[in-house]
Amino acid sequence: MSIFGNSIFGNKATEPPATEPPAGTGVAGNGVEKTDAQWREELTPEEYHVLREAGTERPYTGEYWDTHTAGVYQCRACGADLFTSNEKFDSHCGWPSFWAPLAEGNVRYIHDRTLGMDRVEVRCATCDSHLGHVFEGEGYGTPTDQRYCINSISIRLVSTEDPQVNGPERES
Repeated sequence: MSIFGNSIFGNKATEPPATEPPAGTGVAGNGVEKTDAQWREELTPEEYHVLREAGTERPYTGEYWDTHTAGVYQCRACGADLFTSNEKFDSHCGWPSFWAPLAEGNVRYIHDRTLGMDRVEVRCATCDSHLGHVFEGEGYGTPTDQRYCINSISIRLVSTEDPQVNGPERES
């Protein structure tokens, strides 16, 4: 069964599809609202291109495509918690892949028909930044049979691995 409950993945629609917020506002209804100028000031040109213009980084070039560090992946634009390392898996596609978000309310979905494709775009529910796309039915051995294909530049890993702590220095 699809998490979407709509026709994007072939199931009967239960609610109207998500719509775009007004251009430049960067808000999905419950979070961060900034002007285009503010986003440009806060983000690098590469981050802006992916997060605000729905660009895509080249495969196998991002910081997290092959990372196995335990932690929480946050939105690089607003810091919202989006995914955890518990749901991350090796899909060998060149981008970080997750089989589910941290919580459904943390991301939102848009039916994406750009570039002649029929896909589901994944955005941060807090600031409406583009994260990547989600695909279903590709045969990965995951609990959801879904692959959230996320741009590394859209997220930031906050490690939960215990740092090495040295004991107090002793005087000789």
